[in-house]
Amino acid sequence: MKAVRAGPPPAFVRRALNRAARVAEVAARLPAGGGSVAVRITTDEELASLNRAFAGEEHATDVLSFAGEGEHLGDIAISWPAVERQAARYGHDTGTELALLSVHGLLHLLGWDHATARERKEMTRLALAALDRSGITPAAGRL
Repeated sequence: MKAVRAGPPPAFVRRALNRAARVAEVAARLPAGGGSVAVRITTDEELASLNRAFAGEEHATDVLSFAGEGEHLGDIAISWPAVERQAARYGHDTGTELALLSVHGLLHLLGWDHATARERKEMTRLALAALDRSGITPAAGRL
């Protein structure tokens, strides 16, 4: 079986995260020197397995974040099939959805959550500000 590249190149995600790191509130939570993040683009099956193992949830999800240590902020796992489904559902391209999920994962690694309405509003504001730095605007209704 041959590996096939799906979606935007890795540099696309790296640029979106680097630009997100320039949002003042995000930059304030980064370690000196910026830190590192690993991003894995994978399958629904792997996200379901990770979700079950680490969160006790019995379903696939679109993105998961795993805290790191020191200058390694952590790891982000993103389901490519979820990227494709959600991009189609909301009417924007897969690059927009991938950038959105990458930024969402970064915000979680830096301590933001969306358990309450107030937290959701703040995460949405930060995600939109971060995406704007890359010239990316999610479709209306996505956030």
